[in-house]
Amino acid sequence: MHTEEGTIPNDYLRYTGQKLVWIAAGLVLVFFLFILAISVGAVAIPPVDVIQTLLGIGTSVKWDRIIWNIRLPQALAAIVAGVGLAVAGVAMQSILRNPLASPFTLGISSAGAFGAAVSIIVLGTGRIQSTVANPVSISNPYLTTIVAFFFCMLATAIILLISHLKGASPEVMVLTGVALSSLFGAGVMFLQYFSSDTQLAAVVFWTFGDVGRATWDTLPFMALVVAAATLFFIYNRWNYNAIDAGDETAQGLGVNVARTRIVGMTVAALVSAVIVALLGVIGFVGLVCPHMVRRVIGDDQRFLIPGSAVAGAILLLASDTVARIIVAPYILPVAVLTAFMGAPVFIFLLFRGYKR
Repeated sequence: MHTEEGTIPNDYLRYTGQKLVWIAAGLVLVFFLFILAISVGAVAIPPVDVIQTLLGIGTSVKWDRIIWNIRLPQALAAIVAGVGLAVAGVAMQSILRNPLASPFTLGISSAGAFGAAVSIIVLGTGRIQSTVANPVSISNPYLTTIVAFFFCMLATAIILLISHLKGASPEVMVLTGVALSSLFGAGVMFLQYFSSDTQLAAVVFWTFGDVGRATWDTLPFMALVVAAATLFFIYNRWNYNAIDAGDETAQGLGVNVARTRIVGMTVAALVSAVIVALLGVIGFVGLVCPHMVRRVIGDDQRFLIPGSAVAGAILLLASDTVARIIVAPYILPVAVLTAFMGAPVFIFLLFRGYKR
């Protein structure tokens, strides 16, 4: 009897240990991709020189400017944005109990893009330049984020209202996202129609999500918001596990479902607004990563949230690296690759949903 009681916790520890091993392996992969992302590009830098430069050992002057001013902030932005989009997606899928939910599919990213465009063009928070490398420079990221967040919350309020309607299926929510994306996309086109040629070219380029436009001025702000949101979602992991079992079950366990849903969606909208305001629209990361991780470590939010964060960093870091070399010497915006990868997965999830 004593032996049987002892085997239960050992089995459980082995079960949870396997999940932790997967997350740890993902962190190791993030490190190698991080070094690789700094190494490759129009100018190839040996990985050993990258590590030495980052550690300040045997620093090579010829690599310093490329690494510290261009590639390091870009690689860090890919990690931060990947984590933010992935945790926002996994939280939305749990809160709304909708496997197709993500900032992109529900139209929240499009709402943030419209808000950022309003801030840049109307309020003048962006410096419009006619340079190829950086046509839009955000001079006031805080005001830009506030305006983008306002419109993200407007879209979130519509989504929460519809989610409370009886029989709001995942397909209905996706159609709502399509409608919201069309609405705010039309708003962006309206602004573009009355913009000057330089503003038009700049805003069109800005809407292509690209981590390459991150700077040392905006990166700490984005990292702080994403880190705080990730900790918030991890803190509420048990509430999300309860909601996954159903609203009635969660309420029976003492979870305030309405408050948890509103606050969680607000935090997810804030993360989306910050990333959209600073980097543009990057789609499908929040949809794909949680489903990839579920196939490996399951639905337990204790492991799903950090696992999705690691997967988001891997996906966006790898996508940005490939985008810089796939059609070299031209550099593709990372949103192009994430759309190519995410669209087939989205269609598969829709198909699987209809089959059920």
